[in-house]
Amino acid sequence: MKKILLTILKIALFFVGWAVCCTIDIPAQNPAVWRFYAELIPLVSMILFTSVFILIEKGKVRIPIEKHAGTGTLVGIIAGFVWIFLSAGILLSIDQLIITGKNSVSMLWLWIISALINVIMQELLVRGYIYQLLKTKYNMFITVAATTALFTFMHGGAFEAGLLPVLNVITMCLFTTALYEAEGTLLAPIMAHAIWNVAGGVILGGVNLADDYPSLYIMTSSENVILSGGACRIEGSIVVLAINIILMLFFFHRYKKKVSGK
Repeated sequence: MKKILLTILKIALFFVGWAVCCTIDIPAQNPAVWRFYAELIPLVSMILFTSVFILIEKGKVRIPIEKHAGTGTLVGIIAGFVWIFLSAGILLSIDQLIITGKNSVSMLWLWIISALINVIMQELLVRGYIYQLLKTKYNMFITVAATTALFTFMHGGAFEAGLLPVLNVITMCLFTTALYEAEGTLLAPIMAHAIWNVAGGVILGGVNLADDYPSLYIMTSSENVILSGGACRIEGSIVVLAINIILMLFFFHRYKKKVSGK
């Protein structure tokens, strides 16, 4: 019981301290600049709190980044492109999603950087200190279940959209966790997640980011909500659920092979 309470206390202090720092606001008239700082402050806070709490653990908790960085980055990039282009490609090819227009986005490069920063922050939150702490204290099931729940509740808008978007968020997290464990570096899920958000959200307009994010293209869904995803577009489609599960099983198999040494 003491171990459980201590673990909960550490996670609570880590999360609440980080969340408080995230309330810092830097005024900026330019929307792209404001969004950049709105993503940068949580990331810097996350890095700071992660560093401090890892020091407190005295080397018992580590976040794998450098080991397998090259291959992990490459696999993450490939997985990310397969993930978004299979999902969007299938839905566009069967006319469940349609590109209906194009926007002129000022400072598109800065919006892309902001989306990348947000992904790094999310991955550090879900698979950084909290994940590694749970992994050292408990088994893999508890670790994955707890961090998947955290990731899902971070995307609370999915609950308002319905069961299918929630299942997509859950299976997305399980897929990227399997990718992380298979490749042994946090860079793998960071790259896959970043490509999904940038290509699917900032470019195609089919992945829901924060409300103020623009998109280069305008994507419209058909009336078939189960296939097209409705208001959630790509992330609400049953096609994505199937792709998430396939990718999850593929990388889980790679992880099992790595563990068994075969």
